[in-house]
Amino acid sequence: MKKTFPIAVRAVMIDLDGTLLDTIPDLAAATNLMLGHLGHDPLPLDVVRTYVGKGIPRLVERALARDIDGRADAHALAAALPVFERFYTEVNGRHTTIYPGVREGLEQFRAAGFPLACVTNKSGAFTGPLLERMGLARYFAQTIAGDTLPRKKPDPMQLLHACAQFGVPPERMLMIGDSGNDAQAARAAGCPVFCVPYGYNEGQAVQSLDVDAIVSSLLDCIPLIKKD
Repeated sequence: MKKTFPIAVRAVMIDLDGTLLDTIPDLAAATNLMLGHLGHDPLPLDVVRTYVGKGIPRLVERALARDIDGRADAHALAAALPVFERFYTEVNGRHTTIYPGVREGLEQFRAAGFPLACVTNKSGAFTGPLLERMGLARYFAQTIAGDTLPRKKPDPMQLLHACAQFGVPPERMLMIGDSGNDAQAARAAGCPVFCVPYGYNEGQAVQSLDVDAIVSSLLDCIPLIKKD
């Protein structure tokens, strides 16, 4: 059913990689340090960009297979993961940048009285330090990482958990992301969902996603919602 704007919401969930922060330079650096350590050739940054979106284990597997749909030997993957994680711990936040309009958008959400949750597939070991390093942690009452719960996006579990923690029904909880993971999770949870066009989405155009709006920045979300 087509939404009538502005839509009534009580709280907002926001994805991390590709929505709040451009983390590709750090992810690519860690990927190529891992590949070099294992005796493989590096990958171009734009290729790594298409591999991001299903969490670090899938990124590492795709990098080993050098194919977005590829699969790696289980033993090779198990050996590569800790190597990647060690390098990513070293570079996490070093080359990451905040997308335009993010800080201003977060300020406006807060001023309008919307509680905020960061909902990401990134491991908690990397999520908290990255948000702190980039100065964004203070905006979020909740941070739900990829290993906080048994399942992650595109499963709706993280989103429904955030709704329960805020005491907000899913139809009044907005999800803002950049990918099919975010759109699918929101639809499964029963949440309205907006997407930004500048993120990753595994190389696919966001215009193909089932979303309620495509917004050029977080700032553009504000006129499309009202406090319920």
